[in-house]
Amino acid sequence: MNDVGCAPHIAARLFAELGGDQVTIRDVALRLDPAQRQGLRPLPSPLPMVASIEVRYDSMDLPPRDLDLLVAAAVRLDDDLAPLLAFDGRSAEEIATSAAGRHLRVRAGRVRLRDPLLLVWIRASTPPSAEASVHERLSAVFDAREDRVSADWHRARASLQAEPATAPELTRIARELSEAGHQDRALLLAAEAAAHAEGRDLDEARLVAGATSIAAGYATEAAAWLGSLFSDGAERYRLQGLGALIVAQAHLHGAVPDVEPGSLRPSTDDREDWYGWARAAALGAVLCAERGDRRRMRSWLDALREGCARVGAEQDLRDPVVSLAWLIAGEGEAGDAAGSGPLTGGLLQALRSAMTGDIDGGLRVLAVSESGIGTEVDPFVAGFEHSPIVKAYRAVVEALLLVWRGDLGVARDNLLRASCELPVALPFAGLGVILARRLDLAVLGRLGPFALSLTGALPAALRIDRFVDRGIRSYLAGSFEEASSYLRLWSDRGAPQASLSVPGLEEMALGPDGVPSSGRRIEPPDAALAHHLMTRIATTPDSRWRADGPNIVDAARSLFSPFARARVETMLGIRAVIREDHAAGRSHLRTARGLFEVAGAAAWAHAVDERLARVDPVTGSAQAIADPLSACRSMWEAMLTARELEVAMLVVGGATNRDIGEALSVSVRTVEVHLGRVFVKLEVRTRLELTVLAHRTGQYA
Repeated sequence: MNDVGCAPHIAARLFAELGGDQVTIRDVALRLDPAQRQGLRPLPSPLPMVASIEVRYDSMDLPPRDLDLLVAAAVRLDDDLAPLLAFDGRSAEEIATSAAGRHLRVRAGRVRLRDPLLLVWIRASTPPSAEASVHERLSAVFDAREDRVSADWHRARASLQAEPATAPELTRIARELSEAGHQDRALLLAAEAAAHAEGRDLDEARLVAGATSIAAGYATEAAAWLGSLFSDGAERYRLQGLGALIVAQAHLHGAVPDVEPGSLRPSTDDREDWYGWARAAALGAVLCAERGDRRRMRSWLDALREGCARVGAEQDLRDPVVSLAWLIAGEGEAGDAAGSGPLTGGLLQALRSAMTGDIDGGLRVLAVSESGIGTEVDPFVAGFEHSPIVKAYRAVVEALLLVWRGDLGVARDNLLRASCELPVALPFAGLGVILARRLDLAVLGRLGPFALSLTGALPAALRIDRFVDRGIRSYLAGSFEEASSYLRLWSDRGAPQASLSVPGLEEMALGPDGVPSSGRRIEPPDAALAHHLMTRIATTPDSRWRADGPNIVDAARSLFSPFARARVETMLGIRAVIREDHAAGRSHLRTARGLFEVAGAAAWAHAVDERLARVDPVTGSAQAIADPLSACRSMWEAMLTARELEVAMLVVGGATNRDIGEALSVSVRTVEVHLGRVFVKLEVRTRLELTVLAHRTGQYA
């Protein structure tokens, strides 16, 4: 499905609804529009008819009564057997022996079509008048059973004219279904209600349809429903839908809508209106924090404070959201307030626990949240605690915490499973996509089908920086100069990264001042220590290594994450073999390989094997590689200025000082000054020693 560009959870839905038939799945996917394939709009109901389905059933010839029975089974909201028996008039045993019986599976009072493809054929091939007749008969059946919702649904579907009386009940049940986590059925009912409603009933149906859409991850659908409220809807419903519209627009356009929160302030003193505005401000603030827009985050937080002061929601809504926004933004103003429910309660507490070093504690908090034990209302996302988008936030945070703990293989497996059910590309401005890509690279050494599908399903406006990913792939493949080029391009773009830290290529992302060039990082202490140790390994001169080296080695042993420690051990091994301490180098590299295997980072383990293979265990000599200086430039970038690096590499290439001066358009004296600084920083005395060091670095790094 990669070449078709389906999001994994949409591909999984197609697989389930089309019985796993690969040809049909692909043909149907090609008939969907891009937003449907990306999961930004719901799948059509019914799914499109394609040739493989038509050929399969076009010759089917059933008596009218049996055909009506199959149509009734295909258009109902549930699979309860009793209403279908009332509709048909025969017993279950009689139906089982009828011509329709072989197409139905009856079990434990439930009935459904045996072949999912038959449902598509029935819905596509049944004339509208015949389907309306079945709906009308079913409406009578459910009226007799006093099932008002099903009766109203079928009555609305049967009518060729608007039935305004059916709308309020359909909307009410749609809201209840949405709050219970059944978004697709809720959207079906809300959309039907909107087709028949008038006035305020129409506004409410649009509101429920739009809010339900974003809860399912259907951002394009949500923007359409909620946008219609802002053209002609009542202010109350606009304010209630404002937060969901902000979420949809932020995902589709890559940024929170550029509006002044005060311009959307309620025009009344009604408490419900002000509370809706405050919730919208809360969502705007957190979405800005996810995207690193601290200036506009502050503006939305100011609106949140104003709204909460008007309705007395400071403790329940304002304080937890302020804490969540500042935590994601990585600033010191996060505070220690916590709310209730899955986001301002469980998710906030899990992140806070992990960022203080207790990652296992954070995972336990998420596990309790997933179990449903004691699930409370979360004022921040009230009514959507069980929605796919909230579950997607939890799944992405769980994967992130597992990565921080060093369990990359487990993180990848969990995220892959979640991506087949949930819109994991939405949370934290695409963090789930970044995680999927980095985990694929760590395990496979390349991007796999799930990561590619998630990447392809992102809206065009919500782009992720791919230079680090390409750098990692090159680095693991041994193409160090190419990896360095990608990291330079990434740095030139301002070193963009997710608001929550995902391991990148810190080994090659150190600036000449010895500070990681990735800037502010929101990460646990273990990751911060690993970055600090890698910086010290890369920049500590030989004259201080005898004193500082053992301390760095001891500190590395305190790292809890096997992945983080393995990367530090790899750098220790590389440094040792470059300085011709081959026994220590092999020891560190073997430790790194074992730790990478424990972490599930098979591609990183293979890269260490490649380094070990270059060192002969007897002579300590290195096997030849195509470009022995490809990694030297990258490693020296951490210690030399750009001009010093140019001079050093030209010297290693055999150029004289005069040649270098002409090449760089500087005087010979300037070259001598730069070269003298290179000698001091790299602790060599002659051009020959510099050349030998460069080749050793290239061979082993």
